Amino acid sequence: MNNKTQRESGKQAQYANISAAKAIADIVTSTLGPRSMMKMLLDPMGGIVMTNDGHAILREIDTKHPAAKSVIEIARMQDEEVGDGTTSVVVLTGEIMQSAKPFLERNIHPTIIVGAYFKALSDIDKYLNEIAIPLDLTNTDDLKMSLNSCVGTKFADRWGSLIVDLALNACQVVMKGTKNTSKLNSEIKRYAKIEKIPGGSLEESRVINGVMFNKDITHPSMRRRIENPRVLLLDCPLEYKKAESQTNMEMSKDTDMSEALQQEINEIAQMCNYILKFNPDIVITEKGVSDLAQHFLLKQNISVIRRIRKTDNNRIARVTGAVIVNRPEEIQESDIGSDSKLFEIRKYGEEYFSFFEDCKNPSACSILLRGGSKDSLNEMERNLHDALGVARNIFACPKLVPGGGATEMEISHKLIENSKNIQGLAQKPYKAIAFALEIIPRTLAQNCGGDVVRLLTELRAKHSKEFGITYGIDGNKGVIADMKDISVWEPLLVKSQVIKTAIENSCMLLRIDDVVSGSKKQTAGESANKPPTQEEAAETFGDARDG
Repeated sequence: MNNKTQRESGKQAQYANISAAKAIADIVTSTLGPRSMMKMLLDPMGGIVMTNDGHAILREIDTKHPAAKSVIEIARMQDEEVGDGTTSVVVLTGEIMQSAKPFLERNIHPTIIVGAYFKALSDIDKYLNEIAIPLDLTNTDDLKMSLNSCVGTKFADRWGSLIVDLALNACQVVMKGTKNTSKLNSEIKRYAKIEKIPGGSLEESRVINGVMFNKDITHPSMRRRIENPRVLLLDCPLEYKKAESQTNMEMSKDTDMSEALQQEINEIAQMCNYILKFNPDIVITEKGVSDLAQHFLLKQNISVIRRIRKTDNNRIARVTGAVIVNRPEEIQESDIGSDSKLFEIRKYGEEYFSFFEDCKNPSACSILLRGGSKDSLNEMERNLHDALGVARNIFACPKLVPGGGATEMEISHKLIENSKNIQGLAQKPYKAIAFALEIIPRTLAQNCGGDVVRLLTELRAKHSKEFGITYGIDGNKGVIADMKDISVWEPLLVKSQVIKTAIENSCMLLRIDDVVSGSKKQTAGESANKPPTQEEAAETFGDARDG
């Protein structure tokens, strides 16, 4: 092996992985729950990030340890998969890794520990489905109640149900365009766009019954407000096609130049005639529009918007009923959209925004966020992203489990009871998962300043009785409460994803007994761009040397 390679093996590697996972978990522990603290981070570009979102915090952290990178990666995966529970999954992973340390010290083989962990995971899956209660998707109050527990731990909680209403409305609008709930994740990303405009108050935030985009008309004389517009969407340039490179034109007569220019004018005029046949009020294209095309369209009182994003064009198509056309000569009457009742361009600050509003049956929307500063707007956007994730999870799997650590305590109690039936060495690691799950209610109690030992002892006593399933920690007051009474519920999909990801990732890290890193840490005296020695150059292949 190369003498520059660093290697950790056996117990040393396992202990290092456990320490790294615990160190990452300790960073975000104080950001769990409604009374959580926020973190201020300086990003590489010099900007400031203020947030209590687990993924947003860990995203900014630069770490060299591979196990720490793996834990940060599960926070990103959790954020992409279900949108919420990023802090919980990291805290739980750190605790599960820590709970394995005593067994490794007693020389219990990692395979036995991992086997017990997977046995516990399969039982947890079964218990979660037993605890879960079905949700009526037609009842808006129930939907809001389940979303409130997600937003209740965020910065946006102080504005009451504002973010909940925005997320729910946006989800319901996008749901109109798709019958397949499994595709809802990608549909929401594609068709529910968040537009942040600094200024105004947060109460002005709303879901637009249509779409908005940051573009103005190409000519000041064009109309900025049109009622019941006929909309034509194009994916082609309205300008003369330039010839291939290095094209020579030989001109023998003095009229040749003017004829060549006239041909360009005729071609653009023909393009515009194809458009004018259908008498649209607004033409929107993803490519450029020449001055001459603007002139022809302006004469017919048509407003033109150019160089719009493909994603924005798709959203306009969903709300206006238009079809995106690739060539002007292929336009048909059915391609013209007329489902929007109002097109208007408004000025916010120094920027112009175009709005299509009062649409007949929109299946795409824009969420307009207003706020005093960019920092508060960015945090609101992160909170809204989480709320949208939870909303789509509820529509995909309409089942809820009690929040506030009640589910974890109930599963912990059942695992401890079940561990009595397990024989041999696997019993202890199986029971360790039960105690590791208690980290969630314990952290909630810590973050709201409660008496942790007394609260957890009382909570264990509650869950040892039949009626105690829904008892958990009220994160605002720091007391034990029935989650049914204070309406704190979480989607089953989020909770099961948190526990699955935490246990599976811990098992993967515990099975590592050798960490080989090829890069040598440079000391302060060494220069970063030191040329390779003759031996090092000989060791590399030709491709590596040539870049």
